[in-house]
Amino acid sequence: MRYRTFLFLIVLASSAALIAEALIPDRALCSVCVLKGGETELEKVKAHSEYEGKAYYFCSKNCKIEFDADPMAFLPPVFPRPAPACVVETLEGEDRALGDFKGKVVLVDFWATWCKPCLETMPRLQKLYSVYSDRGLDVLGVSIDEDKDRIKKIRKMVGKMNISYPIFVDAKQTPAWHQFKVKAIPAMYLLNGESQIVAQWAGKIDYEEVEKEVLRQLEKRLELEGP
Repeated sequence: MRYRTFLFLIVLASSAALIAEALIPDRALCSVCVLKGGETELEKVKAHSEYEGKAYYFCSKNCKIEFDADPMAFLPPVFPRPAPACVVETLEGEDRALGDFKGKVVLVDFWATWCKPCLETMPRLQKLYSVYSDRGLDVLGVSIDEDKDRIKKIRKMVGKMNISYPIFVDAKQTPAWHQFKVKAIPAMYLLNGESQIVAQWAGKIDYEEVEKEVLRQLEKRLELEGP
């Protein structure tokens, strides 16, 4: 009797596994590539994982490994949510806490001097800052450069591109990019006046969408402040 029960359980488990495999799509969006590169095309499914009862698909085993190591970083973002209480450094070596900017709409941009898409982004951010800073927008450029002469490289790049919004170095033992769970740059996070993350973008960024969301948050801020 025990043998029959055991055999039945094996058959049942095998059947469930076969059904599960049959439900895996041939092509799907890779949960890692969507976040890191802004991928919008369906890719051949080569691996999958389950997290909190939901299936996630990947274009490679490496993407699955990366997802399994930190699933929360790849889940669809929840808005609004509290921004991490992180500290960065000015180019002069002074500490600045993200909380220092509470009360303003803040666009945090993680970038690096070696990241071409990041450098292409900066003139657009400068334009946003120039147009909307008087209305309560702060743009914070946080460099994740790590080499010894990073300050020199950052100053040179900032000067070359005529950037006037504040630039910081992510130099603490627990870096801000880690606390924000940044997986690819450029990566931007929009914070409202209560230091809540209300939008975020990474990889291929729609700058019209960024500006629209900035305007919406500035209008909300104005409504809260009143006439």
